[in-house]
Amino acid sequence: MIVQPDNPHDPQAAALLQQSHALMQSLFPAEANHFLSLDALAAPGITFFTAREGSVLLGTGALAAKAAYGEVKSMFTAADARGKGVARAILDRIEVEARARGLPLLLLETGTGLDAAHRLYRRAGFVPRGPFGDYDEGPYSLFFEKRL
Repeated sequence: MIVQPDNPHDPQAAALLQQSHALMQSLFPAEANHFLSLDALAAPGITFFTAREGSVLLGTGALAAKAAYGEVKSMFTAADARGKGVARAILDRIEVEARARGLPLLLLETGTGLDAAHRLYRRAGFVPRGPFGDYDEGPYSLFFEKRL
């Protein structure tokens, strides 16, 4: 498996991100969905990653570099690739990128009920915290941080 920077407008990446967005829209009300559009994922300050085995796209994730921290965004693994370490490999690559940029902290917002994601973040050393940036406290969001 290779995890590397990629283009969110790549047809395979765009299709997987659309699956992610559809899942989030089916689970949470519109005001609780904080996913980034394809254009936002291609903007300066965002490094978008994909995990692939050969030509098969397995998952996505992104690092949004802020002034004092990095934010983990757009973590999603294809259904048939789950349980194979894809998300952990992407998260590890995001952490490497954040460290290379000198960011002291990784933050993320995730939805309630996404238990596999919560386990992943905790196993990777993330701990619960309160809202940050433009996020508000709400019934559908959980927040995590990891000091680098």
